Amino acid sequence: MDYALTMAKGFAPAAERNRQPILEVLARVLPKSGLVLEIASGTGQHSVFFSERLPSLRWQPTDTAPDALQSIRSWVDEENRDNLLRPIELDVRWPTWPVATVDAMLCVNMIHISPWETTEALFAGAQGLLAPGAPLVTYGPYRLHGKHTAPSNVAFDESLRSRNAHWGVRDIDELTTLAQHTGFELQERVEMPANNMTLVWKRVG
Repeated sequence: MDYALTMAKGFAPAAERNRQPILEVLARVLPKSGLVLEIASGTGQHSVFFSERLPSLRWQPTDTAPDALQSIRSWVDEENRDNLLRPIELDVRWPTWPVATVDAMLCVNMIHISPWETTEALFAGAQGLLAPGAPLVTYGPYRLHGKHTAPSNVAFDESLRSRNAHWGVRDIDELTTLAQHTGFELQERVEMPANNMTLVWKRVG
């Protein structure tokens, strides 16, 4: 194995822990075939794992950070799988995204580690790409009806906001209002390990 390639590959323990529970939801809610656009793919571990276990779907990882894009490229090149595409740079706040149409979208652990306008841009971009009935799947910690779902999430939220005042654990009610304004409805809320949730949003006509 090429040493430089190995060094460029990022590894996140959390991605290893949560990949199977997320996969179990994706296997139910994603279309049987088509192109999945993954927003903020991070190290690329999820892209590799999901594309391998959902082989009838094509997987397009994205990120904004150069280090993340390099890590994803290293994972993708090592896997050399036809349904796992090389990553593309994508900032959801861009007015035009470098993709024309997709069949589903996935966004893991971005909403709480970014300003609220980034989440607004995520839903607006998804509105322009997804056909009615297509899913947007988001994963992470969330508040529900103004309250945290676990004491650990209170501490995590405080930590996030101390690092950046524009970050923080978002409330599902706020997300639902945003979704309604951008042509989505919350189809399913799935409790996950470590006090996280997977939210399945459906594009409505």
